[in-house]
Amino acid sequence: MALQVEALTIPEVKLVIPPRFQDARGFFSETYNAAAFKAAGIKPDFLQDNHSLSVQPGTVRGLHFQAPPFAQAKLVRVLRGAILDVAVDVRRSSPTYGKWVSAELSALNGVQIFVPAGFLHGFVTREPDTEIAYKVDNYYSKECDGAVMWNDPDLAIAWGVEQGEALVSDKDAQAQAFADFSSPF
Repeated sequence: MALQVEALTIPEVKLVIPPRFQDARGFFSETYNAAAFKAAGIKPDFLQDNHSLSVQPGTVRGLHFQAPPFAQAKLVRVLRGAILDVAVDVRRSSPTYGKWVSAELSALNGVQIFVPAGFLHGFVTREPDTEIAYKVDNYYSKECDGAVMWNDPDLAIAWGVEQGEALVSDKDAQAQAFADFSSPF
């Protein structure tokens, strides 16, 4: 079985489905192989791995970005639990500027999402104690870190969680409106 890659409606954002080999003991999956990813057209050189835990369902993280020169492509997967993962195109010259795509990722389905630089990124947890691991192709920079409101009405993202029920950080609660966002991409 080979690595399966599917483009979403914004084709630069891709679902990555690595093969799983299952038996009575559980499963084995090679979640990243540089040669297989490059052969599938996903070519970033990942430099950093991140891991997050969200205890409560309905936890929203995002919509985040890293501006150049520390812009980041991400490869996201769920280790435990489930999320709805969202990517918003903020490349100024893109015909899909301001449009978003989403995908359900879970530990059970093993699906990953590749989000290139030039996109806002976020997710909402669907289950308790959800753990996310993701690779990025550039280092984190506090000076280049930014966010747009997760529930911005101009984006109208279907998160599946109501504003009053979502758990967000203080930083994300104070994020800028999309109408005020000047894209660095």
